[in-house]
This record gives sequence, structure tokens and C-alpha cells, in this order.
Amino acid sequence: MPQISNKGILMPESPIRKLVPFAESAKKRGIKVYQLNIGQPDIETPKLALDAVKNNEIKVLAYSRSEGSEEYRTKLSSYYDSKNIIVSSKDIIVTSGASEALLFTFGSIMDKDDEIIVPEPFYANYNGFSITAAVKVRPIPTSINDGFALPDKENFTQAINSNTRAILICNPGNPTGYMYSKEELEILKSIVLKHDLFLIADEVYREFSYDGIKHHSVLNLDGLEQNAIVIDSTSKRYSMCGIRVGCIVSKNKDLISTVLKFAQSRLS
Repeated sequence: MPQISNKGILMPESPIRKLVPFAESAKKRGIKVYQLNIGQPDIETPKLALDAVKNNEIKVLAYSRSEGSEEYRTKLSSYYDSKNIIVSSKDIIVTSGASEALLFTFGSIMDKDDEIIVPEPFYANYNGFSITAAVKVRPIPTSINDGFALPDKENFTQAINSNTRAILICNPGNPTGYMYSKEELEILKSIVLKHDLFLIADEVYREFSYDGIKHHSVLNLDGLEQNAIVIDSTSKRYSMCGIRVGCIVSKNKDLISTVLKFAQSRLS
């Protein structure tokens, strides 16, 4: 009998999706369900977006450019400009959701058995992405006692070894909701520059900032242009999770050109 791969055996089930059938079953029984397992915003998708899908004159759904259409990437750069994140369309690769963006990023910066450091608790699917890319997640625990703030610098330096290629943060954090301060990002900046690592920031929840707390992007850290990578998506800020459109943003031209090769392979 043909055998399943070790990678396939190791691939974890999504604990997020595992709860969906239970929630659906409860709803059918008339039970009110508060779904905290899946990142689906409780706001309506903008009518403008839905109307654009319904009312169009497209005759053929043809391939676009592998990096995403120039028009869309230019509009994305305008969005970032409105958030004081200055990038050009050439710094952006459009992907099938943030998940593909992470997979392409992992594939572009890490080889088999390389490692990535991630503050824990973290988005459960990071584990699946790491197995797909044949790399290892090295978690650093955070504590509820300080609101899941960034661990001490020493915790990161102790975890770094010759296989370490990057630090990955989710900002604001999923599932903690923690927002990293500018000072904390500066600490991460000093670490990645000293050890010549990438700093990947999953910023899909950028718009979800409250109580006057300001979101700071890693793309705004001076001197980190070659190390910073942002993972983003339309899913959260526009409540359009089902459209599956994300992107990778970086000023590192070698990184972008490498990601583009992954995108071209997807479209062949």
C-alpha cells in the first residue's frame, strides 16, 4: 500500500477549523454561539466591494501578472501611504491570502531544518506552514501577567543559533490581541540586525487598534529596510475573508524577486 509522507503525517489539524462543525451543530439546535476560534470580523463587507463583484463587464477571467496587477499594487501602496508606510508597487507581491504570503516567505528565506523564532501563544497555523516548508518553529513563551508583552531580549538571543533565519511576530497579536510598542519593535530591530536575521510581521489586524494605542509597522523602522517583511491581507480590515487576497511587502529587492519566482510557479 502506498505510504503517506512523514510531512503529511506530521501536519497538524487546524484547531481553529476543528471547532467549526461543533459550532454549526449548536447553531442548528438554536444555541447562540460566540465564535472565538476563527478570525472573522463581525462587520459587514463593504457594499462597494460586493457591488463591484456583482456588476462588472468582465468577459474573460484571464491571468494577471504573477506579482498582481500594477493597478492593484499601486492602490495598495496608496493605502500604506495613508498609514505613513512608504512603499512602492514594486515592493509588493499579491498572494492568495496571507497564508500563501507566509508560505512564499518561508520558502524564500529558509531551507530545510532552518529555524524561525515566534513569541507564543501564536496563530496555530504557523506550525502547519513550518512543516510545509520543512523548517522548525522555535517558540518563546509570553505571559498573561504582563499582557503577553515582548519577552526579554535575552530570551531571543538564547534561542538564536546557526540555523535561525528570522523572527516572526503577529502585530496586533493573534490570539492575544497584544500590540507591540515602538520601543519593543526597536528591541527586535537590534536583535535581527546584530544576528543578520529577517523580521517578519504579520500585520493583518493593523486596523484593530483601540484605546488610542497606535500601531507601528516594522516597515517604518529606520535601518531595517533589508530585514523587514510584512504579511498582510484584505480579510480582516474589510471583512472579506472569503476573497483570499493577501500580499507580501518588503523593500528587500532580493526577497521580492525570490517571492516572485514562487508566484510565477503558482500561475504556470
